[in-house]
Amino acid sequence: MTIFDALTLIGGLCLFLFGMNVMGQALERSAGNKLELMLGRLTTGKMTGFATGMGVTAVIQSSSATTVMVVGFVNSGLMTLRQAINVIMGANVGTTVTAWILSLGGISGDNIVLKLLKPMSFTPVLALIGIILYMFTKSNKKKDIGVILLGFAVLMFGMDIMTDSVSGLKDIPAFTKLFVAFENPILGVLAGALLTAIIQSSSASVGILQALAATGAVSYGAAIPIIMGQNIGTCVTAIISTIGANKNAKRAALVHLSFNIIGTVVWLAVFSIANAIFSPAILGEAATLPGIAIAHSAFNILCTVLLLPASALLEKLAYAIIPEAKTPDRVEELDERLLATPNVALERCHTLTVAMANDAVSALCDSIDSLYNYSEEKAEDIRRKEDVTDHYEDIIGTYLVKLSSRQIGDRVSDEAAKHLRLIGDFERISDHAVNILESAEEMREKGIHFSESADEEMHVLMSSAKEILELSLRAFIDSDLSAAHLVEPLEQVIDDLKEQMRARHILRLQRGDCSIGAGFVWSDILTNIERTADHCSNIAACVTDTAALNLSLHETVRTVREGDGDYETLYGEYTKKYALPNA
Repeated sequence: MTIFDALTLIGGLCLFLFGMNVMGQALERSAGNKLELMLGRLTTGKMTGFATGMGVTAVIQSSSATTVMVVGFVNSGLMTLRQAINVIMGANVGTTVTAWILSLGGISGDNIVLKLLKPMSFTPVLALIGIILYMFTKSNKKKDIGVILLGFAVLMFGMDIMTDSVSGLKDIPAFTKLFVAFENPILGVLAGALLTAIIQSSSASVGILQALAATGAVSYGAAIPIIMGQNIGTCVTAIISTIGANKNAKRAALVHLSFNIIGTVVWLAVFSIANAIFSPAILGEAATLPGIAIAHSAFNILCTVLLLPASALLEKLAYAIIPEAKTPDRVEELDERLLATPNVALERCHTLTVAMANDAVSALCDSIDSLYNYSEEKAEDIRRKEDVTDHYEDIIGTYLVKLSSRQIGDRVSDEAAKHLRLIGDFERISDHAVNILESAEEMREKGIHFSESADEEMHVLMSSAKEILELSLRAFIDSDLSAAHLVEPLEQVIDDLKEQMRARHILRLQRGDCSIGAGFVWSDILTNIERTADHCSNIAACVTDTAALNLSLHETVRTVREGDGDYETLYGEYTKKYALPNA
């Protein structure tokens, strides 16, 4: 093997790893919210969790990626440790799909059908289709399909280059002796674990083993221990990902490691005993690409058969090694590990934004009530909710910016933009809640009271404010376009009420019915409620914009007011509903 063969091998390996990586990322993006559905809702039972892990890993072609996701879910409180164990076991079986795909390269024969099944016969066609979709279509979904096809083609070309570059090794005695040494089970396991730990992908290391097996110098006796070691090496990625994670996330990575170590120790012992007693002839035969795929699948399935029924014991082992601390584990609200799965990351952002919205609306409603039913407990709760919404705006905004910088599909991009707009409005609503609370406290401290007619008017405004808050909240949480449709005419009515109430209060001041001090507080309350209604209008327009794939907020509001035939009707109905009593 010359230096040029070595360089060709390195180039083929780079193409192989690159193709596997970009194909997995594009498959993940194409899976979209289906991936979130599988991981978030199908992990409750033992078998469903196992099937979920297997299915997701088969889609994204990486058990390491699935396990890192699981660590992120556990760290964020989205998944329990017991659920994670079942998913991790499924991921180990799902990762064997790659070896089966690569085994197509071992097909030989002169039959036209067999020739067409060889990857080097059909990958050029896939590459052509892929580049057309990637370069000449505008849809991100079609571009992702193009990247999947290109990634697969690059992967298979890389595999073919590796196979060709090492073909000369079969004539080198040192290479043959090396793999004879790996027939020592311990050395084989160590070699497989080390190679996989370095490249952090068991699928890729199996592919490299298959490329070497194509030389005919790798026996099944050497290949099987290496395959067992690869399962241990792939745990490195998950272990690294737990840096800075909570104890439960560390336990998930520990379960992954212990599952693979126990499975390897048990089946390596069985393999060694069987080899010593029976010395099966097949172990001395040259391994084939399909044979390695079979061995890889069989080993992972046998590990699962052995340990899936004992998942509760693995959980206890994890707790024994990493015991509970005296202080409860901190749950990471938005774990950066989830950014690897944009749909799941977005779903987590949405969950926190819903919590933020509920707190903001609740704080505003409570602050309105505090004008006439003040309590220290209620005031403390309003300020607490305002602090929480500030916190949410900070972490969600930062997280969404990081998410938007990644390669994400149109749906995720639009939803991320929507949430970035919404969190600002919800945070400002909570600020207005504190402002109204401060007006209520000022009235208590200074003994300010409104006149009877002013109280009646304020109750009308308070009712309209609560309704617009409820409508905008429903529009956001349920993506309810009918609720969003009602917000804009009600917002205009609240604007009208503010002007009417200001004018009426000036008349009361002139008659001496109200004090100057009450007038300042009155004006502050009207301003805060009117601005709250403006934010509700923004929220409803944002929901409508996203549904219509339109990001022009002011254009949406103008269109609703000028071009919507129902607007005038609804405006008239709300005007009657919230008419002020006669002065």
